Amino acid sequence: MKAVVCKAWGEPDALVYETVPTPEPAAGEVLIGVRAAGVNFADTLIVQGLYQVKPPLPFSPGFEVAGEVLALGEGVSHLEVGTRVMGFISYGAYAEQVAAPAASVMPLSDTMDFKTAAGFAVAYGTAHVALAHRGRLQEGETLLVHGASGGVGLAAVELGKLLGATVIATASTQAKLELCQQYGADHLINYTEEDFVARVKDLTGGRGADVILDPVGGEVFEKSLRCIAWEGRLLVIGFASGKIPQVGANLTLVKNCAVVGVYWGAYAQKDPKVLSSSLQMLLRWHAEGKLEPHISHSYPLQQAAAALTDLIERRSTGKIVLEPALP
Repeated sequence: MKAVVCKAWGEPDALVYETVPTPEPAAGEVLIGVRAAGVNFADTLIVQGLYQVKPPLPFSPGFEVAGEVLALGEGVSHLEVGTRVMGFISYGAYAEQVAAPAASVMPLSDTMDFKTAAGFAVAYGTAHVALAHRGRLQEGETLLVHGASGGVGLAAVELGKLLGATVIATASTQAKLELCQQYGADHLINYTEEDFVARVKDLTGGRGADVILDPVGGEVFEKSLRCIAWEGRLLVIGFASGKIPQVGANLTLVKNCAVVGVYWGAYAQKDPKVLSSSLQMLLRWHAEGKLEPHISHSYPLQQAAAALTDLIERRSTGKIVLEPALP
């Protein structure tokens, strides 16, 4: 089979598209014929050796997969060969076939296509666990979403509205802000043209945002502490800026606010019930027509480097997916 392989730590253009052995599903695993694989910012880090998980070389990147079950490992009973599925794995989705833990694979309904499924779990799962589980976002509160046109950001805008919040979205261009507005943002801030701290205070009558979702880090994080509400929750999703910020503890004291980490993937080992209950709810909302995932780019599997470069250079909105060639 064909796969995208990382043989040495480096930039995406160092990835190799080549023939590799077809995996065999071990006990408790299923073999999936990949129809689509999601592309995430963490993929750009894992190939550089900068992610929390550092796989042994060589390996294929990719956390999200959607396709059809080709074979069952020993002990798997909740799936059948031929079942349309989606799954979340530690790495390896950038391939024509992948062996995945059956516990992290679930059947797909007829209402969701493979491309949507491949870009669904990480973005919507992260946003939902962040807002509902870690951030305790309540109806009537104000939610500030940074990087709001990206995968997690746009999902957070959509889910924030669904949960009853007033949503403020920040992004770098008018086109990206217009997309956020289509997904329910009540207020738009172009952070390249105006100070989002002053604007958030103005929009909230000086009170600040109750919940702030920050996948950017760096200066954005530091400034967010200056426009957070009393007892607000600042959700740390990632560091797309490349800079890990330092917490101004004096501001957390004065505001009685909380800085809350959100590492969605860790729940697979630490507390799988959080992931499963969240994804079940999200899939139900999608089936009911309440969620409309946005995929801005779809690439052939062999163009994985171009897809990751688009993500790094912020040329995409929502999600990017890769599609292996059909047999």
